[in-house]
Amino acid sequence: MSVPTTMTQTDLAYQQCINPACRATYAVDQTIFACPTCGDLLDVVYDWDRLPVPSRLNEFEAKWSTRLDPLNFSGVWRFRELLPFAPREMVVTVGEGQTLLQSADKVAQYVGMTPGNLKLQYEGMNPSGSFKDNGMTAAFTHARMVGARRVACASTGNTSAALAVYCSATDFGFKAIIFIGSGKIAYGKLAQALDHGALTIQIVGDFDDAMHRVRQVADRLGIYLMNSVNPFRLEGQKTIMYRVLEGLGWEVPDWIVVPGGNLGNSSAFGKAFIELKHLGLIDRVPRLAVINAAGARTLEYLVSEHNLTWRDGLPDMAASQTYYDELDAKHLKASTIASAIEINRPVNLKKCLRALDFCQGVVRQVSDQEIMDAKARVGSGGLGCEPASAASVAGAKKLREEGIIAPSDRVVCILTGHQLKDPTATVAYHGTDQENFEKVLGSRGVHRAGFANRPVVVPNDLDDIIRTIALYSDAGSAGEAGA
Repeated sequence: MSVPTTMTQTDLAYQQCINPACRATYAVDQTIFACPTCGDLLDVVYDWDRLPVPSRLNEFEAKWSTRLDPLNFSGVWRFRELLPFAPREMVVTVGEGQTLLQSADKVAQYVGMTPGNLKLQYEGMNPSGSFKDNGMTAAFTHARMVGARRVACASTGNTSAALAVYCSATDFGFKAIIFIGSGKIAYGKLAQALDHGALTIQIVGDFDDAMHRVRQVADRLGIYLMNSVNPFRLEGQKTIMYRVLEGLGWEVPDWIVVPGGNLGNSSAFGKAFIELKHLGLIDRVPRLAVINAAGARTLEYLVSEHNLTWRDGLPDMAASQTYYDELDAKHLKASTIASAIEINRPVNLKKCLRALDFCQGVVRQVSDQEIMDAKARVGSGGLGCEPASAASVAGAKKLREEGIIAPSDRVVCILTGHQLKDPTATVAYHGTDQENFEKVLGSRGVHRAGFANRPVVVPNDLDDIIRTIALYSDAGSAGEAGA
């Protein structure tokens, strides 16, 4: 949908290389996805001294009363004073960001937290069913600013779904091109890309291979790149933290726990808190926990075993290159049931190191078993999520067991995607089909668990059915009855 016309001063925003030895700057209307001078990542930077910024965060609440304005309805653009890179009339929105921060006492009990102290930020309520819409609205806005028409991404699923939604649900002439790896996308996500009309190109390889190719193609053909290496994507994803603070009455939690894949969210969250602290809108920052799947543990490996840190913007990246070379030499690919974070070469690694440094962050890895068990506990509390989302809850549980998180801490776990993004994993975990279980989960080392809520098979007989209902009514659920 289009929005009313009022100009924003785009000269007050620019792009800047994150490398302190370079710090080259570029206009906000340039289409670049790496620093042309040194090749490093770019930030979107603002001249805050010349921009109107609210004196208190709770001033944003007033915008909901004028939500017939599409920008104030959006859970991204009603915070536009904190991402002021775009003229108002250029904004591309489909009503993203109407998300939920929910107390989750069943999950808190599972994690080991005091009741009321664990919250779940549910990004599955976005139009495409994942957090990606927060970034896509910002990236599509920038694409419109620079006159782009063809847009592309590599994807494990959620990015492609969001990309396809923004192309098909708006009338600005965008054409979607999606690169996926062979067998590396959940059907729930692939269905979205196909249904929304995207050109879908499946290559032999994994996400890292697809990412390599899409960057080459975008560069060769002048196609606008929508992956999170695009700094405007991360500007939109900052707003997840603004909504978390809003849901907490503008009080800063003790912990933010987030799955780590391409590391766009953790990087965006760190940038959000750096800016909020600089502007005096918060007086402290939460600690950040980034949770890798064990089968895609690049960040955890480099931080834990090679002590890779931000080092004032000059991290020793030789360790990461050595690790990547080793993966290539051994033909090792990322492998986890949490397909959304099945990534070995996270493009935002350096920005994530910055976030970890600023937020006194920690990194952990969790197994597929821990992910699926946590996912079942989340589902039993009423918010279904995809496997990757549950990595945040599994990670919080691990940090609680280690004593890093205290039971009285206020913890927010980010649930990045809807349950129906990957129904295959859910049905395999809970279902009675042993062959399907072995194919989907058993082959990954996941075992049956007490959290499985398996269907109960009974004869087609009224008395048997009534007896079964009575049995499970007393037990509380099929899982509790030991089915």
